[in-house]
Amino acid sequence: MISPLVRRLVEVWKYPAADTGNLPQLLADNEHLVLFFPGDPERYPEGDDVAVILPELVRAFEGRLNAAVVHSENETALRQRYPFKAWPGLVFLRRGVQLGSICKVKDWADYLEQIEALLGRETGAEQAIPSVNL
Repeated sequence: MISPLVRRLVEVWKYPAADTGNLPQLLADNEHLVLFFPGDPERYPEGDDVAVILPELVRAFEGRLNAAVVHSENETALRQRYPFKAWPGLVFLRRGVQLGSICKVKDWADYLEQIEALLGRETGAEQAIPSVNL
């Protein structure tokens, strides 16, 4: 089940719906990508809050960060590849390497500080993207 606010990210904001089939292309097309895992809206209503905040975060990091939405049928497979601690989750990637995640709803200043730190994080060559077979 997808909430109307999460659906709006795809339909209005034109964020791609990330799945196991298109993830390799999304990673190739975006140096920095945040995957939004909203979770079941009945169990994790905070997903709607993050769905409202996400476009503002992308705007705040304009040109440095793009977003994709992971729908429920792909959440398990993609969460195994990019683990995070709690729903809803934002998983930050650089060329497919996980930089970290931000879970649940945060204060605006915390988002800005944490995302800036994640985007500035170094990644080693040993973490290069293996061929993605999800």
